Formats: sequence, structure tokens, C-alpha cells
Amino acid sequence: MATPILLFRPLVSTGITSFLSLLLLVQISCTERKKAGTETAASPGSTLEIPPLFERRGELATAVEWPRTKEKVDELQKKIKKTPGDIKPRLQLAVIYLSEARITGEHPYYYPAVLTILDGVLAMDPKNFEATTFKSSVKMSQHQFAEARELAEKARQINPDNAYVYGVLVDANVELGHYDEAVAMSDKMQQLKPSLESYSRASYLREIYGNYPASIEAMKLAVQAGLPGSEPYCWSKNILGHLYETTGRLADAEQQYDGILALRPSYAFALAGKARIQKSRKEYDQALTTLEKAAGIMPEFSFHEEMAGIYALQGEQEKAKKKFAEVATMLDEDARSGHAVDLERCKLYTKSGQLDSARVYGLKEYRKRPENIDVNHALAWVYFNQNDLKKAQEHMQVALKTGSKDPERLQQAAAIEVALGHVEMGNRLVAQARKINPTFAL
Repeated sequence: MATPILLFRPLVSTGITSFLSLLLLVQISCTERKKAGTETAASPGSTLEIPPLFERRGELATAVEWPRTKEKVDELQKKIKKTPGDIKPRLQLAVIYLSEARITGEHPYYYPAVLTILDGVLAMDPKNFEATTFKSSVKMSQHQFAEARELAEKARQINPDNAYVYGVLVDANVELGHYDEAVAMSDKMQQLKPSLESYSRASYLREIYGNYPASIEAMKLAVQAGLPGSEPYCWSKNILGHLYETTGRLADAEQQYDGILALRPSYAFALAGKARIQKSRKEYDQALTTLEKAAGIMPEFSFHEEMAGIYALQGEQEKAKKKFAEVATMLDEDARSGHAVDLERCKLYTKSGQLDSARVYGLKEYRKRPENIDVNHALAWVYFNQNDLKKAQEHMQVALKTGSKDPERLQQAAAIEVALGHVEMGNRLVAQARKINPTFAL
């Protein structure tokens, strides 16, 4: 479920955030959810143990690369058994497992498994650069942002001229709310290696600072830098599609999603993008069918959360309630695997009307990263719905401190100001939202 490493754009919740980092790590180093009692990763204490490959299911099991993946994993496991002191095959196995986490969405299994492998490497070589950077990436994927930043800084001391390290530092500083530092790290990354990874991070920072045209242009560069058909390429097109969605260019967004699916029909996040377009056209049944297909490929909680929202729009409140409960269960499973999901819980409980729970989880996340604009946005909306307008305004002011022009954020900020009697300010915020996306439903 967790957002793959990269930048944690709002597109896919915790979860699409290891495409870019995985690609960089490769350069550095050379679907049902599992049921209780099935495959489990080695315990963290078993630092030299190698967890098995998680068997793919459904449509992903028919992918052309799956037999080659199994063959390669078997080869590496034999090498490790023959020469247990050799670090290289362990790192190669970690790359494959990170790739499988991205492809299958089985993060509750793969992230602990990768950490087991990496802890084994670091037990043999505590200053191993690759293992340290891998581990920082996994911690980012698990939303353990402070630890990820600490590990990345340690890696930078080992090798200050590697672009990947600066990418992780961009990501971690963004999530911790250190936006100026994130920009500095992004600039350094660009200097070291202009690439799909660095263009994508520049795009996200431009989005954070409210410059959608520049964000789109940088994302186009990321797409152009990718190998057509590769997953980083598809991820970049997917993000570009979402930027088009945010700015009201739905035809352009759909073109990106269709382009991905022509190359990779099982690319679940592009299917989710198609579903959002269908939802915008009020083709609710079709959107649900598309989301069900995406969810059948990958156990990503945001697909189910989107379904719950559509059920609510259709007036199917019982179905919506049941689906929201399923999402909560999925988040609980991720939390048990070491993934921090308090912000996701806050947003979920806000949508489902469980405002006291939403506030509890929102404040828990706020205590860890009080300067993050997304955390403050989520808390602002909780407080607004609880009619605590003063606290809602305080948090929304932090959420807008970078100049964010996200239409939904601006619309909610406008609602808070109008409720406080600041009608003129509310109207200005609404006008800004409409300027970014003239089709946005206000």
C-alpha cells in the first residue's frame, strides 16, 4: 500500500513513493494480501537470513519478467549460500525485492524483508554505502522520515558525490517540512546528475511552491528522460497525468494514462487515474469497475478509499462505510509492518466522519513533523469540521506557507475564512483556485 519512494506527492497516498530511488539504487549497486500464517520475512534479529521471494498472484503472475525474476533470485540465493560473506549478491537481491514491492504492492512483506537483508550486510560492513542508502530508501517508503534523513546524511558522509543520496535528502526534508533545505538538496542533485529522478523532484518542489506550469514542464523532462515502457517512465507519465488533472486539463491527463496502459495494461496507478477521470464525468459505475481492476492487481489502499468516496456520491452509505472500514484494516496491516500511517488515518477518518479519531491521528503526526504543509492541511480540515475555526485557520496558514496553489487546499482555506467572516479573503482564495483549475468544483 505504501507510497513508493520518490517524492511523496498527493497522487497516491502512502503508498506510489520507490520508482526513482530504485532506479538510482540499481545504478549505485552495479494479489491478494498475504494471509496470516503464509509467507513472512525473516525476523530482524536474523541478520544473515534471506527471506524468500513472495509469490506473485493474479495478472501480475503472468507478466513476462516474472519467470526471469524467479530465476535470478534463485541464482542469487545459491551464491549467498555458497559464499555467505559476499555482500554483492545480497545487495542485488535487495534491489529485486524493492522492485517487487513496487510492482506488487506487497510492502508489508517486502520492506521488512529488505531491511533484514540490509541489516545482514551492515552487520558485515557497518559503513557500506549501498546498504546505508538502500536502508534510507526503505525508511522513506515506511514514512520513517527522520530516520531516513539521518541515514541519508550518514551515507552522504561516506560518498558526498552521489546524486541518489541528495534525492533521498530532498524527499526526507520535504516530508519533515524543511522546504528550503529540500530545494538546496535538489539543486545539488541536478548539478551532479540531471535525470528522470532529479527532474521529478524539481517538479514536485515547484508544485509545492505553487508554480504548476513549471512543475509540468519539469515532469515532461522526466518523462523524456525515461526509457519508454519502463516503470520509472510510466510513473513519470502518471505524475504528469495527475498534474494535468489538478490543473483541469482532463483530456491531457487521460492521454497520459492511456499511453501508460498501452505499454503496461496492468499498471494499476494509471487505471486509478482513468477511474478519477470517469468519476469527474459522473460515470460512477465505470469508475468503480476500473478501480476494482486496479485493486485486483495491487493491494493499494487509496484505490479502495476512492471506491468508498464514489459509493458515498451514489448515496450508497452502507457500502461506503464498509469500504472505509476495509481501508482502515489495510492501514492497520501496514502499521504492523513498520509503516507510519497516522496522516493517512487522519484523512481517512475525516472522510468517513470519524472526526475525533481523525484529530487523534492528525495530532500524532503533527508532533513528529509540525512544519509539513500536508499534515497542517489535514489538521486544518479536521478542526474546520469540528467547528474549531481558530485552530483551523492557524493550521491552514502553515499549510499555505510555501505558496501552494492546490485547488482543493485553496477551496478549503476559503471555507475557513468565510466561516470566520472574512468573505473578501475567501473570495480571493476561490479566485486563485479557479485560476489554477477552472473546472474545479467549488
